[in-house]
Amino acid sequence: MPSDLTCPECGIVYESGPDEPWRCNCGHALEFTERPHPNGDPLSLSQLDTHEGLWTFFEFLPIEKRVSFHEGFTPLVDAPEWDARFKLEYVFPTGSFKDRGATTTLSRALELGVEKVIEDSSGNAGAAIATYAARAGLEADIYVPADVKQSKLMAIQRAGARPVRVEGAREDVTAACADAVESGEGWYASHAWNPAFFAGTMTFAFEVAAQREWSVPDAVVLPLGHGTLFLGAYRGFSLLNEAGIVDGMPRLLGAQAAGYAPIVGALGGEATVEDGPNEIADGIQITEPARGTQILDALEATDGEVIALGPDPVESALDRLHRGGFYVEPTAAVAPAALRRYREEGVVDDDEDVVVPLTGSGLKTL
Repeated sequence: MPSDLTCPECGIVYESGPDEPWRCNCGHALEFTERPHPNGDPLSLSQLDTHEGLWTFFEFLPIEKRVSFHEGFTPLVDAPEWDARFKLEYVFPTGSFKDRGATTTLSRALELGVEKVIEDSSGNAGAAIATYAARAGLEADIYVPADVKQSKLMAIQRAGARPVRVEGAREDVTAACADAVESGEGWYASHAWNPAFFAGTMTFAFEVAAQREWSVPDAVVLPLGHGTLFLGAYRGFSLLNEAGIVDGMPRLLGAQAAGYAPIVGALGGEATVEDGPNEIADGIQITEPARGTQILDALEATDGEVIALGPDPVESALDRLHRGGFYVEPTAAVAPAALRRYREEGVVDDDEDVVVPLTGSGLKTL
């Protein structure tokens, strides 16, 4: 049976089904009532059967695999010029890490007997949900900003989903999508609200640990908009730690875009703005993250920090990445740029072991 949902704020339990709510009546994001842990010692990477991709870790997931392209186990490669290791999340089927959440979210949709899904996105999550909905044989409406990149719009359309372009700010797109969900037009396959999406993104942590022979790095630097990957990493490493599979937690260091940095503001910091707001990192231009309190809790629990960067250091990092053979989109350059700033400020020592995900493909900017 599909796992029921519960509100961690007020304790209400909601029965699973195609008409389940997308958030609690109190306004809080919902979570699964089940939080499975595997039994026994983990296998070494050389012994681990990874042909199922991220679903190799099915014992951690409160969802049955139903919709998959065998995605996952993206490469973890040395990047000596950056004194880090990059996890190449841009090699997923739709060109971004959002496929991690799409496979679990659409699998959940089929578990529940959903007929149509709805999502709002600046592009990558929409392309992922549209693609996996096509794989599942479900209808999909994807609400996007009116100025969405053409490459991402085409990815949505060619998967057979219906893009709904919304004028205004990113928050207006979410509001229009939420109105459609409340009107009964479909099941909210939200990368920001749906717990099934975070069940998928936490496999990032499982893979990093497995690829490091079940150890964790000193720090992980991640882009931070809605916190989809950031919170996924936190949840994944936390589960591994609680299960006794790894010893300790990495510091989680966030990277926001100047002008769109609510977490930096909540912590009393100021964005570094060289030439005004960062308009090139469109994937993290979020001013009201759905799980902002959880992001703050994750930062506190891991002794983490967060900074916001203007366009100049991001463009510089993007050029450097491209010259090094990492063909990523601008948003994917925010975390490497932040790593450089963290090192300059002494937050990360030169000899610390750091992992940075490269989250989206440069092919989506064409």
